[in-house]
Amino acid sequence: MSCKALLCSTSVYDSKRLPKLQQRPPTLQIRCSNSSSDTPSLTEKLEYDAAMTGGAYDFNRGTTSLTRKLLSSPKKITLVRHGLSTWNEESRIQGSSNLSVLTEAGVKQAERCRNALANISFDQCFSSPISRAKSTAEIIWHGREEPLVFLDSLKEAHLFFLEGMKNGLHLEAVDARREYPKEYITWRENPAKFHVNGVYPLRRIWATASEAWREILHTPGEHFLVITHKSILRALICTALGLGPERFRAIDINNGGITVFKFNTRGEAMLQSLNMTAHMYSNHIYLN
Repeated sequence: MSCKALLCSTSVYDSKRLPKLQQRPPTLQIRCSNSSSDTPSLTEKLEYDAAMTGGAYDFNRGTTSLTRKLLSSPKKITLVRHGLSTWNEESRIQGSSNLSVLTEAGVKQAERCRNALANISFDQCFSSPISRAKSTAEIIWHGREEPLVFLDSLKEAHLFFLEGMKNGLHLEAVDARREYPKEYITWRENPAKFHVNGVYPLRRIWATASEAWREILHTPGEHFLVITHKSILRALICTALGLGPERFRAIDINNGGITVFKFNTRGEAMLQSLNMTAHMYSNHIYLN
């Protein structure tokens, strides 16, 4: 098979006015003599690197700026949830506890994430310092040159006396519901209203998520990897999209799930992909 690249330009015309109104930016077209199902597809690129498949040209003012000042360059942030932990397996509420560690299955999930992201160049990796995320980050980042950076702002939400208690849909599995029925039901059904002695965990984690975004986005570099926990990931996603704590349960992230954001120089976010898990069930490889 032989291929050649052609640089083309097109113009827009209006028969009722002057013949030539606008010169569109050139596009790169790839023409091949033949193709088959085994041949990788080639995507045409337009100005701003928008794909011909429908990618956005830009997203100025699509969301509220998270940085309050201009960034030195656009950014791409890849978010990953830690692998399966012992308390995940036991259906226990984890929160900010450091007692839950990766299971053997969780280690394998982290290895799958590492393999899936192996072809992507990252400038830096940020992680929660809590054990299950820290171990996941160490596995994924193994062999990379830059040191891991641990941020307290990426820690999981603190859930007070609920941490370590069994949690689930079946009555026999839930000691939290038995011992703290009012608080547990509020946490499950209306988490934005859950509080202990006037402290609202989701309000706090929304604030720390905003702090984490600022720390990460103001770091020199263009592509960063972030490994952390489910609740703080929900908060990171929602704050990037301008959603409040009442939308906490509108988003779910699996163990090892990968989410990708792009940020323009205004610090405004565009969600590119959410909770990708193809690599959990196959040898899928993600590309830049």
